[in-house]
Order: sequence, then C-alpha cells, then structure tokens
Amino acid sequence: MQPLTEDRVRDVLVNAKHDERERLAVPLEFVLADWDHLDFFAWRDPRTRSRGYIVAELSGEPVGIVLRAGSGSGGGRPAMCNLCHTMQPGDQVALFTAQRAGDAGVRGDSVGTYVCADLSCHENVRLAAPLAPNEVRASVDRRIDGTRRRVEAFVERVAGG
Repeated sequence: MQPLTEDRVRDVLVNAKHDERERLAVPLEFVLADWDHLDFFAWRDPRTRSRGYIVAELSGEPVGIVLRAGSGSGGGRPAMCNLCHTMQPGDQVALFTAQRAGDAGVRGDSVGTYVCADLSCHENVRLAAPLAPNEVRASVDRRIDGTRRRVEAFVERVAGG
C-alpha cells in the first residue's frame, strides 16, 4: 500500500459525512505502519469503539470506508470472519455495516458482513497455526491474497463500484 497520512485517510473515506471525517481517530499503530507490507489498513476507532475503518487500494488509489459495529455479540458459538475466513470464538466476530457511498447511502442503503471484531484480519491470515481445532488452513500466501480480494470487493461494494 502507498503510505497515507491522517489527512489523506480523511479525504479517501467515500461514505463519511463531514462530521465523521472530523471525528476520525487513528490508532497508535498508524504512525508505525509498514505501508510496503500492508494489503489494507483496518482499525477500530480508539475513541468510539462502535466505529471502524478500512482503507484499501482500488485500481492503485486508496479508498476508505466507515464501518459501524453491531451492538450484539455472537456469544459462545464459533463464527467465521467473512473477510479473512478465520474461525473465531463468537464474541470475537461482529457484524459491521457500512452506509453505501453516494445516492444509495443518502437513501439509507448499507452493506454488512461479519468481520473479526478487532479488525485484525491482516494479522490473522499471517498466523501459520490453525486457530480452531477443526480449521483447515490454506497456504499463508493464498489466505493473504484471498483476504485482500475480499476486502477490496467489500470496499468497492460500499463505494458503489
């Protein structure tokens, strides 16, 4: 990924309202990010835990989206993240929704999916050992590529592409 500044992240959020751009808070890891080794950057807002963000590159340009975390919890049942395809305990996967960009978002259209609650998909796919006893792992490279493609497709769907 190309290196981003906090101001640039605010500029590329396609489904954010003006006040959401103003309130955006980046995590401490943002200033330490090794952008050359990131497929995308995702984080929970350190000030407002119900909000999250994903920035991915689409056609070589950064595109970001604002996410809202659902208030419910998956409880004790294991669940799978739809982005990284990692099995997690149910309370570590959350429903995130994103208002669609443009006219669709103005009409109230949104897109949702189940994602690792801490938005740590980028790290989870790089773990070599299975996280669950019945989980079958593909090669790490295939998992990374698959996760990147699914994240990009989700961001593109929200952006209206």
